[in-house]
Formats: sequence, C-alpha cells, structure tokens
Amino acid sequence: MSTRNCQGMDSVIKPLDTIPEDKKVRVQRTQSTFDPFEKPTNQVKRVHSENNACINFKTSSTGKESPKVRRHSSPSSPTSPKFGKADSYEKLEKLGEGSYATVYKGKSKVNGKLVALKVIRLQEEEGTPFTAIREASLLKGLKHANIVLLHDIIHTKETLTLVFEYVHTDLCQYMDKHPGGLHPDNVKLFLFQLLRGLSYIHQRYILHRDLKPQNLLISDTGELKLADFGLARAKSVPSHTYSNEVVTLWYRPPDVLLGSTEYSTCLDMWGVGCIFVEMIQGVAAFPGMKDIQDQLERIFLVLGTPNEDTWPGVHSLPHFKPERFTLYSSKNLRQAWNK
Repeated sequence: MSTRNCQGMDSVIKPLDTIPEDKKVRVQRTQSTFDPFEKPTNQVKRVHSENNACINFKTSSTGKESPKVRRHSSPSSPTSPKFGKADSYEKLEKLGEGSYATVYKGKSKVNGKLVALKVIRLQEEEGTPFTAIREASLLKGLKHANIVLLHDIIHTKETLTLVFEYVHTDLCQYMDKHPGGLHPDNVKLFLFQLLRGLSYIHQRYILHRDLKPQNLLISDTGELKLADFGLARAKSVPSHTYSNEVVTLWYRPPDVLLGSTEYSTCLDMWGVGCIFVEMIQGVAAFPGMKDIQDQLERIFLVLGTPNEDTWPGVHSLPHFKPERFTLYSSKNLRQAWNK
C-alpha cells in the first residue's frame, strides 16, 4: 500500500445521489453495554455516503416488516447447477493475485448472485496451504454483519475455491478515492463497525492478526466487513505462544516487532488505532519504509523510546537493544498528527 498524500478536503466533495434510499445499509448503534451482536437490522440509525459526504440520519417511517428471506432450494434436476460444484460459478474478471491464490469476481449459476472466488492452487507435493484450511475452518463458524460471509467451498484435484459474498471495494481503495482524510462521521461509522466485528471474533477467542485497510471490505452501502482470515488464530489459552511473523509491518505493534510471541487481543487493537489515525489523516500512522528497525523508530518518534520505567519488561524482549535506537521523548498526538 502506498502512502496517500493529503490533497483534497471534504469541503470540495459534493454529494452524489447514487444510492437509492431503499438500498442503503442501516447500521445499528448500540447502547453503552456494547452488546451489538444478533441485533435486528430494522433498527438502523445511520447510513453511509459513497462520496465521503456527511452521513445522513434516517429512520424507518414505513413501519412495515421486511419480507422474510426464503432459503434457496436446489433444482431437482441432476444436471442443474448446485452449491459445492465447480461449474456452479462463472468467473467474470480477475480482481487480484497473491502467492498462493487468485481472486475473481464471479456469478453464481444457482441464484444469480455476485460472488468473490478465491481460487487456491494446490501443489501435489505440498497439498492444501495451511492458511487456506485455517481461513475456511474459522469462517464457517462466523456469522456476523461485519464479517465477510463464506458461501461455499469447492475442492477439486487442482484447486480449492472459497466462495465469498462479493463486496465491491476495501478501505484502502476508499481512502485513495478520498485523499486528505475521511469525513469524521464516516470515520466514526467505519470504526464502530470494525470494533463490532472484532468484538464478535474476540469473544469467540479468535485473533485476526492481519488488520490493515486492504482487509476491511466496504460495500456500496457503507457496510464494513473483516476479511482475509488466513493469519487468524483461535486462542484457547490467553498466554499461549504464537508466531511474531504476523500483521503487515505498518500495523504491527512494537512488542511483536521486538520479538514477543505472547500476545492477545491487544495485537488487533494496535491495528485498530493505526487504521483510525489513517482514516482521519489520509496517510498511514507509522509508514516504515525499510525494515523492522525503521518501523520501530517511527513508532518511538511519536510515543517515545521505551525504557523500564515507561514500559516494564521491555528489556526482556528478544530484539530490544537500547543502543540501537535513538532516544525520543513522547509527543502530544496533536503534535504528531495535524488533525
């Protein structure tokens, strides 16, 4: 991800009437007890604006119940397309390619819905990548408005395909489209949904471990969804030892950068803070350009170089060598960032 420059402010962004009122997502605001899960969607308070203009406030005035969702019944004909079959989906265009998978925009021949097809290449000598097994097994048990939905799994001799709901953009692309920082109301809306999704998985003892704007999908109605659970990990015991090779460098907390393998939900929460700053500023909070040393220097420049007084136990971390770091004093956050 490239660093965004601060050009163009909210004042020059004009409202667009591109989203019909009946299509806008309605995002539930919760009470102070923060128990947002399994709430009915007909209690929506806020809606998102595609052009980063201020969020509109809407309430339902019809008083009518939403039509009940009918479950799809597979066609009775044995030749008709069915879920779980490779020929049940049509590839429309390539969206991206990684080291072990290619993602396509696709269409279901069963119900006509758009989907995202994550096609994982299988190597005969290596078998199925463990990250794919982990992602599929975790997502099968996660059902929440702010978690990307896994529709189907297709296994053939050559590939493993994970079929997800299609979401048209991600937070990184959205911020690139609106440089200079997002509207404060949109920052609140996205941050709320991010925290709600994280709270859902944390209550189920799951760490995401790879939070970054590219892994936060944004629908055309402003619904944010956590995606890419390839590095996610179910944690049965809080003190369990994990790998420190997690999280993209810009969003990796200092204790993990210094070699700690004992972490919990705070790992994800550091990423939330970095993303929060980035949404406000329009640029990454700590955009290290070289290596772990450079990344730590950028963090210490703002928060101060740690010592045993400010961070008890820091000297016990494997990669902490005081002589390697410049001594910085902590800054007021308003000095570090201009918003």
